[in-house]
Amino acid sequence: MKRAPSTEQIHHPYQAPEGYAAIPTGVYKASTILFKDCAEMRRPVARDEGYIYGLHATPTSFTLMARVATLEGGKHCLLAPSGLAAITTINFGLLRPGDEVLIPDNVYGQNRVFSEGLMEDFGVTHRVYDPLDAAALAAMLTPATKLVWVEAAGSITMEYPDLLGLVRACREKGVLVALDNTWGSGLAFNPFDLENRQGGLAVDVSMNALTKYPSGGADVLMGSIVTADHGLHKRISHAHRQLGVGVGMNDVELVLRGLPSVELRYHAQDRTTRALAEWMATRPEIAQVLHPALPGSPGHSFWAETCTAAGCLFSVVFKADYTQEQVDAFVDALQLFGIGYSWAGPMSLAVPYDMTHSRNLALPYAGGHLVRFAIGLEAEADLRADIEQALRQLAA
Repeated sequence: MKRAPSTEQIHHPYQAPEGYAAIPTGVYKASTILFKDCAEMRRPVARDEGYIYGLHATPTSFTLMARVATLEGGKHCLLAPSGLAAITTINFGLLRPGDEVLIPDNVYGQNRVFSEGLMEDFGVTHRVYDPLDAAALAAMLTPATKLVWVEAAGSITMEYPDLLGLVRACREKGVLVALDNTWGSGLAFNPFDLENRQGGLAVDVSMNALTKYPSGGADVLMGSIVTADHGLHKRISHAHRQLGVGVGMNDVELVLRGLPSVELRYHAQDRTTRALAEWMATRPEIAQVLHPALPGSPGHSFWAETCTAAGCLFSVVFKADYTQEQVDAFVDALQLFGIGYSWAGPMSLAVPYDMTHSRNLALPYAGGHLVRFAIGLEAEADLRADIEQALRQLAA
């Protein structure tokens, strides 16, 4: 009996011949995963060792997880639909009512909002610490402290924390450390071997907004959670599943496409960023340049302990006699810099920030209003000329 066209299309017998190979990873999109028989369906399968449902993994996402784990220096990886989703998954996986989480003053703003809001609603308290003072952090740790977030470097104020000191302080008290490693992205330093030796000092969890460097195209949102300890991975994985966190395979494909060039892009943007930051430090309009690789920038000595690279971000603080309106006009006058959040895409960005929310007394701003630059892949000379013409308008 001839089957209807819809049935024929759904149950078509053709299978493509085996033996096909190509450089790009195949994109397997699915909600339903088919089992060969009922026995296979009923057999217990660890979610990182087999296929159960498309929400959890396909061959495409397994490939990305393995490559991101290698990039970060860990062993296990989970994917989330954004960096913030990765942060919230870590918190829900590691914190319970009555616990305390400590966040640095330079923490990503939405992590602070989450700690002040939903975490408090779930009975998890938080306190803010100075990322440049490891001794002060050590004094804050109590039996209730179950997790300490670290951010290196601060994504707006750009101070580099005493990363080794902070992790050592937590190790001595048995407190877990989660690192927002979006800035370093596995290329500035190895979060699971901070001292570059076998069995060196390590964080427990590394979160990376794959939206930034690994993607590189400013066209995808995704986050990753990397661990080196299997037990810790299982704890976070349990929350990951309960929260229903998943990613689309077309997005995974975009990140896989960006990974082969991530090192080249990171170092190219690093070179241009340093050159522009050094030049802007000589400008009469600027009171302070904030960039971890520049001597005199807050935390520079800590950066030198662990890093050789510094990525695409730097901030400038204008002299105090320039108003916010003038600084905004400077940003508006830029022609090659888009005005928008995020970084590590092909286009350079510039954003003025209101720093009145910062509570870090260890960071003395020498002037007034702050602008963060995210340097893209344009030529350094063109970006410098654009900044110069905008500064001339500021002076006028």
